[in-house]
Amino acid sequence: MPFSSVRPSAAALAALLLAVGCTTVGGPAGDRTAPGRELSADELRAAAVAEADLGTGYAVLSAASGRGGPGIGAGREAADVPACQPLLDVVAPAAPVDAPPGPGRPYAETDLSVVRAAGSRGGVHVALLGHRSGQAAVLQGELEGLLGPCASFTSVPAAEKPGEKSGEKPGRKVPVRTKHRLNREDTPTPEGADAVIGFTLTNESGTAVPAQRAELVRVGPALAVFTTVGVAPEPAPAPDVRVVRQQVAKLRAAQAASVRP
Repeated sequence: MPFSSVRPSAAALAALLLAVGCTTVGGPAGDRTAPGRELSADELRAAAVAEADLGTGYAVLSAASGRGGPGIGAGREAADVPACQPLLDVVAPAAPVDAPPGPGRPYAETDLSVVRAAGSRGGVHVALLGHRSGQAAVLQGELEGLLGPCASFTSVPAAEKPGEKSGEKPGRKVPVRTKHRLNREDTPTPEGADAVIGFTLTNESGTAVPAQRAELVRVGPALAVFTTVGVAPEPAPAPDVRVVRQQVAKLRAAQAASVRP
């Protein structure tokens, strides 16, 4: 079964509206800095990290909202345990990118990929998600609550219905079931950020063992999601520290800038 493409879509995080509050991994609970203002779609796009911010050896590739990014294969998975679905939605699309706005969906999204010079391992996909005041903390808090209960779960391609038995529909193929293993990653909260959650989601169904690593960093009312991929025996690497730090700093600076009347 192909492993999900590594990137969150604007519609994907809508499923996280199940709880309130937020705790952090690697930092104290609650906001660490003054709350930033909501950025417009154009401001969020301008706040995306650029090659000039990173220096020599980095290349930044922009992607249309909700599309692209490094990964192994493509295709959305549907969890057999519905409560675990948000973890899959973080690293794969949950709905068409042109889905109408709805509760919990970001009002703006910017996607890009950052790669290093030849010889370095892979790259990192970055998604900036603009949320209304307080919503980013709600979404991140819900994900934090899933890291224990969803340590192991299964899924099938989203086109199939989880739990459907073979033979229910003549001529229908038996869905390929995928076993996922979830591991929390101890992730320090970057300077200037309010909170961070780190985890690795591993596909343990075949001889190849692909893994996706994600770091969700909350900066004011926005979420910055950094994702990488790996295949055993090489694990998914932690997102490049310089990319994370520079992106957080640029996002925070944009939120702190005053708006001209």
